[in-house]
Amino acid sequence: MIVTAPVNKYNIQSRTFCFPGHTEFLKHRFNVDDVLMLMVAENIRVGVVTGHIPLRKVSESLSEESIIKKIKIMESSLSIDFGILKPRIAVLSLNPHSGDTGLLGNEEIDIIIPAINRVSEEGILAFGPYPSDGFFGSGAYMNFDGIMAMYHDQGLTPFKALALGEGVNFTAGLPVIRTSPSHGTAYEIAGKGVASENSFRRALYLACDIFRNRKMHQEITGNPLKHHDLDTQTEIPDELPPDEENTNDTV
Repeated sequence: MIVTAPVNKYNIQSRTFCFPGHTEFLKHRFNVDDVLMLMVAENIRVGVVTGHIPLRKVSESLSEESIIKKIKIMESSLSIDFGILKPRIAVLSLNPHSGDTGLLGNEEIDIIIPAINRVSEEGILAFGPYPSDGFFGSGAYMNFDGIMAMYHDQGLTPFKALALGEGVNFTAGLPVIRTSPSHGTAYEIAGKGVASENSFRRALYLACDIFRNRKMHQEITGNPLKHHDLDTQTEIPDELPPDEENTNDTV
């Protein structure tokens, strides 16, 4: 397990470290195809399709395949790491009002809805796209096990408002468990005795919970029963033959 402290993304840059954050570095370090930054609190789990990139690059970075990858990582993590059977995943739209049928943008029609349809055909319970403002404002987020936002602030702004300083950043999709507090370095209050340790404590607890859930998943899936095909075409006779031993002969 790895529990990381907050870092200053500007200060950590060097000739040998050119990653925008922990998530990107760990993806490279463990040589995995993709990971998901998943923000976790007691009643809400929010992932993002695009992470630490400028807002102007979000639309061009979205694709049907990238959304599908992130949804599959979320579905797998919710099942294995959080023990949720058939999790329900809400997918947010990119544009206001989900694009208003193309009036405010075509990303929903061209990219997001086809991605939702494809994962749904594979049995993943994905729904949407939902406009972010109404989705969080109405409390609809409470009806889902996971929420997939299209970009960083779309998901993290409502998450941090709802998590009340106790959220955890979890990197889903890694072979190891990595958690971190959901806040930054907060240099302006360092040494003043006012910083809260709640998020870091919950990062430790979540790492332990995920460890136990992964161990449980390995135990219950490690030695499955063999599959046997039943021959349903065999005809069963209407009457069974009489038992010769119990047949009474008459004289």
